[in-house]
Amino acid sequence: MNAIQEFTISGVAVPRDPISMLDQICEHFVEHAEVVRTENRALLSSKIGTASIHIDDTQLVIELACPTQQMLHMSRTVIAEHLFYFAGEDPLDLSWSDQAQLASLPNIYEVTVASVEDVTPHMRRVKFACNDIAPFVDGDMHVRLLIPPKGRPPIWPGIRKDGRVAWPEGDDELLVRAYTIRAIDTERGELWIDFLQHPAPGTKTPGADFARDAKPGVKVAFLGPGGGSIPQAQSILFAGDESSLPAIARIVAEASPATRMQAIIEVASEAEEQPLPSAGTLDVRWLHRDTYPADAKSVLVDEAEKAINVMENETFVWVACEKAAVRAIRSILKGRGHDRKKMYAAWYWEREEK
Repeated sequence: MNAIQEFTISGVAVPRDPISMLDQICEHFVEHAEVVRTENRALLSSKIGTASIHIDDTQLVIELACPTQQMLHMSRTVIAEHLFYFAGEDPLDLSWSDQAQLASLPNIYEVTVASVEDVTPHMRRVKFACNDIAPFVDGDMHVRLLIPPKGRPPIWPGIRKDGRVAWPEGDDELLVRAYTIRAIDTERGELWIDFLQHPAPGTKTPGADFARDAKPGVKVAFLGPGGGSIPQAQSILFAGDESSLPAIARIVAEASPATRMQAIIEVASEAEEQPLPSAGTLDVRWLHRDTYPADAKSVLVDEAEKAINVMENETFVWVACEKAAVRAIRSILKGRGHDRKKMYAAWYWEREEK
């Protein structure tokens, strides 16, 4: 990180198995930060700061350093939330050198639905008016959308002593979903989010339901931005389905004229194709599921593997789709020995077992 790190905080976590916890931290955050691992120590570095985590007997000692107080709060919350997620049902004690609780999160922004439109039969765009759009202009692509219960004034979350988010409960419980900011309109002060009206049968879609029924004037909030940066590469290979289209479109739109890109995108039918304007060079191949044979199971994975086998070694591979497909493509990349720093592979949804 280039910025001077002026704000620090330390923490101590006591998990059931410190080594296993450190392994999980490194495996997860490699998608979001530069991770340097030695036997009992890990250093995570990103543009918002650094996290040094080492094992001391039965404890994990955590040292966070960030260029701003807001980034420090964000980093602590991210680490805390993930530690408890990794712990699962196992007990975990987590304390910090500064345990002051905050009434509200430092990176929460109340926004208002400005307009709604259909991009394709299964993709609905909601434009949100935001009073402070500056943090999103140079920020990461993803936010968490916080939707309050209908008919109730919103109660936004704060921070607990252990660093986790203090979510409102009971009648004030929020619907929380992660989304990609499709575009930023600085002149209008708007943020656009595209919501997939998911074609997969049986998939729960509370976020899509919100977009379907959204009306101008409805107040919600964004938490972020965080995660999902724009790849800085001269050559990019995309592989994804409808769930990744907003992110692919955003990256393509912000690519430089010197960027060469290839995209393999699986959608339900030809009607779900979208224009993908870019200053760079883009070759798109659309895969239509309505044309697949009845026994087809892994068309996107198979086509991605063909492209991976003939691509240049310096190509950045960006993959996002259903969980099983992402795992398969990640395995292909690992088998090829592709540089871990030149890939992003994240699952955006999981097919429910019948």
